[in-house]
Amino acid sequence: MSQLVQGYEVVIGFETHAQLSTHSKIFSRASVAFGAEPNTQACAVDMALPGTLPVMNVGAVERAIEFGLAVNAHIAERSIFARKNYFYPDLPKGYQISQFEIPVVQGGEVTFYLEEGKETVRKTVRLERAHLEEDAGKSLHEDFIGQSGIDLNRAGTPLLEIVTQPDMRSSAEAVAYAKELHKIVTWVGICDGNMQEGSFRCDANVSVRKPGQPLGTRREIKNLNSFKFMQQAIDYEVRWQIDQLEDGHSIQQATVLFDPDTGETRAMRTKEDAADYRYFPDPDLPPLVIGRDWVERVKGEMAELPRVMAERFTRDYALPEYDATQLTQSKAVAAYFEATAKACDQAKLASNWIMGEVSRRLNASELAIEQAPVSAAQLAALIGRISDNTISNNAARQVFEGLWNGEGDVDALIEAKGLKQMNDTGELEKIIDEVLAAHPKNVDEFKAGNAKALNGLVGPIMKASKGKANPAQVNALLMKKLGA
Repeated sequence: MSQLVQGYEVVIGFETHAQLSTHSKIFSRASVAFGAEPNTQACAVDMALPGTLPVMNVGAVERAIEFGLAVNAHIAERSIFARKNYFYPDLPKGYQISQFEIPVVQGGEVTFYLEEGKETVRKTVRLERAHLEEDAGKSLHEDFIGQSGIDLNRAGTPLLEIVTQPDMRSSAEAVAYAKELHKIVTWVGICDGNMQEGSFRCDANVSVRKPGQPLGTRREIKNLNSFKFMQQAIDYEVRWQIDQLEDGHSIQQATVLFDPDTGETRAMRTKEDAADYRYFPDPDLPPLVIGRDWVERVKGEMAELPRVMAERFTRDYALPEYDATQLTQSKAVAAYFEATAKACDQAKLASNWIMGEVSRRLNASELAIEQAPVSAAQLAALIGRISDNTISNNAARQVFEGLWNGEGDVDALIEAKGLKQMNDTGELEKIIDEVLAAHPKNVDEFKAGNAKALNGLVGPIMKASKGKANPAQVNALLMKKLGA
């Protein structure tokens, strides 16, 4: 059920430009390396000099196929390129080569989990299409000298534009979708996902409507380059549109930009419809034909997909679906979990520790899991000492602290800190007898039916054992001695 904002339903669709991880451009051999001096990576084709013709980059096509397979989409056996006509100073041809009527990737879906209140809800966003196209150049505005320059290094960079259905109903849902899509494209290696460098750029189409009414007029927020700004921009745009409608104004379809400094969106231009671009098939490029044997070859060369790996984790390690999904957020986390689980044979405990203490420490230290001071082998050894009752969970946290700080290995830390649990039943029974004798009131209250009175006995026992008693063993022996 959709959440309402001031009685309005929020409707969001996404267009994401993923820069493909090829070494050269989509229709030329010029390099796509980031950070080069302006106009040092623009060849005659990129500059649209007379007599030049585009030649398709096979690597870009294969990356589009990989994405289609990753999202369970249909890979078109025949797709075509079109000229999308519009003028920008950094688009030398006066048109962009893109795909319109027949895209290479059709349909598909992206599934993710979202926290809603106290529940974790599974969401699915339908994809409409993903098509190949070239990027434009970049205008450089030098305010201090009052001039603008054109850098054509980016012109012709291969992009895969991924378009969703208007399935999202909140900024939180939109950000969760964007993060999942980012995970997919980086996992399969078709895009490096660097948002600061523009490799993964998101445009959010936002509209509002009263429940049950037709879709409202959308405004497109362009070039959102961080998940934080994405949520802020959508939330502001939703509030702005609702205020406009409540004041009796209409919404005009437009392209807007988000200003992180003010936290506001501002209109850049009225939004064009497809007809305004005068699409027509590019006469210089033949149809793109993809045989099933090509698709099968690419499929056979792909790494295990995150959703497939998550299914395997639930099947082979008996993990809950939520755990499996969280552990496959990146290849590095998945590898760390699997190495830990295989070494200690306690998959659920490994999952709990990685999703809990390990993640907490990594986030606090702003480290990636590859930089974790505690290796998978060390974590497995620690979990092994928990499962064989050598140490308690509380003691394990102290050991983990020592591992994180590089103070030694698991067994040496247990010994040095005196954390080994008391497993001598005779010694533990002696402590329990002494505590029972010293707390007759708690004993009488428990026997009279007050179950909470047991807590007044467990605490002194754990204190007398200096925290080394096994809590489960303490409870079992107490219940036996109290005749419960």
